[in-house]
Amino acid sequence: MGVYRRPRPRHRPAAGPGPGPAREADAAKRDVARRSGNPRRAAYQVLAAVENREAYANLLLPKLLAERDITGRDAALATELAYETLRGQGTYDAVLAACSDRPLDQLDPPVRQILRLGAHQLLATRIGAHAAVATSVDLAKQVVGPRVSGYVNAVLRRVATRDLDAWLEIVAPDPATDADGNLAVRYSYPRWIVAAYRDALGDVAEAELGDALAEGNARPKVTMATLPGGPDRDQVMPAGAEPGRWSPYAFTLDSGNPAGLVASGQAAVQDEASQLAAIALTNAPLAPATAPAPAPATGSETATATGDGTGDGERWLDLCAGPGGKSRLLHGLATIAAPHASLVAAELHPHRAALVKEALSRGGRKGAPAEVVVADGTRPPWPDGSFDRVLVDAPCSGLGALRRRPEARWRKAESDLPALAELQRALLRSALAAVRPGGVVAYVTCSPVPAETRDVVAAVAGADPGVEILDAQAALPDVPGTESAGPLFAQLWPHRHGTDAIFIALLRRTAR
Repeated sequence: MGVYRRPRPRHRPAAGPGPGPAREADAAKRDVARRSGNPRRAAYQVLAAVENREAYANLLLPKLLAERDITGRDAALATELAYETLRGQGTYDAVLAACSDRPLDQLDPPVRQILRLGAHQLLATRIGAHAAVATSVDLAKQVVGPRVSGYVNAVLRRVATRDLDAWLEIVAPDPATDADGNLAVRYSYPRWIVAAYRDALGDVAEAELGDALAEGNARPKVTMATLPGGPDRDQVMPAGAEPGRWSPYAFTLDSGNPAGLVASGQAAVQDEASQLAAIALTNAPLAPATAPAPAPATGSETATATGDGTGDGERWLDLCAGPGGKSRLLHGLATIAAPHASLVAAELHPHRAALVKEALSRGGRKGAPAEVVVADGTRPPWPDGSFDRVLVDAPCSGLGALRRRPEARWRKAESDLPALAELQRALLRSALAAVRPGGVVAYVTCSPVPAETRDVVAAVAGADPGVEILDAQAALPDVPGTESAGPLFAQLWPHRHGTDAIFIALLRRTAR
């Protein structure tokens, strides 16, 4: 007796277009819609755009999902595949290299990206091996054509013969002879970043380096900041949110869209360590001014008080203000800390200055006078000694926020650091010139890398006898574990604090 097979249904004329080219056109449109709505294809397109156009995954993916009406479980799958394949790229490349008879860098980029997507499904998800291989082969046929399907199938079938732990035993270098190489493959980082993290952790690197690297691969929750002087945090937090561990203004969202809170002005998206940087500057004590400071020549009449170190009439400056998160928080802190304080927010790029203006004005919040100016922080328009407190949140490699930017680790090179450090030193010198004797500067980077942190501060402070380095850890007394390789600096870490890896140094101008 034969196996029953359901008869193939005969095609029936559809309402609307008759037989011929019109029907074929409709079928083609349906096929395009089906393919464009495929979560794996969406994830592939993100990976391709990141490699070919230097796109940002966190900006492109939501746009693709919305355009193609990919929602629910399919949206979750596309997000998982895009972000986690980017994070795990170094590990997956090591495994794929062991399974391929061709060097990965000689493959067509689309084939390489499809293999990475397949490797992630096989090694780091619950997707069955057959489904992971078959859907990758189908994607290769759609994107590249049938000529590569056999190769993709063969490589991924080899990957599927072992789990991730077994592959790491084979492809990762021996930790006894190449510790950084082993960690680079195991946690998917360029080797130079592993070495830089080791240097930043100092004496505790052996105990903590693995945890620091692992936490950089974790997907973070959305962290929000309420406004100092505004409604209490408990009044602003939606159901299901959790208060922050360190900042009195922080809370985290496990899910949901923060757009409503942002639009209302009640809260803004801001990492808790970034909030702590502004709080540290506020907590640092000023010394009395030896003489009245000149008013900033920024075209504003709002910043003309005579700061004396008592809090009354203080002048605050955010030197690298875009896109405005820290300016918003500084404005609120100035409002409650000093009755007649004023804030100047300077930003080099006009479009980012517009974002700062929007951040300061959102929600109609009243408070300390604030002005946004378009200015080059290395060649500022104000006289020396114009401000009491200055925040310089310097442009940096961003290696402290890798958990938020999965592609960032593959875009940066160690050779980028000298030019960044030169700019950082120039900005710190400018900030120290802008502050009056007795005033305080906070130097902040979203990077723990020594070349961008302690080395910059040491070079600038060491060349200026009128500057002293303050104890940044003492300015955050309720935050443990901020010790860094420099005894006076504060370093936040994802694995210790659940925040981005932000560095904070406080410096006081003692003499001109």
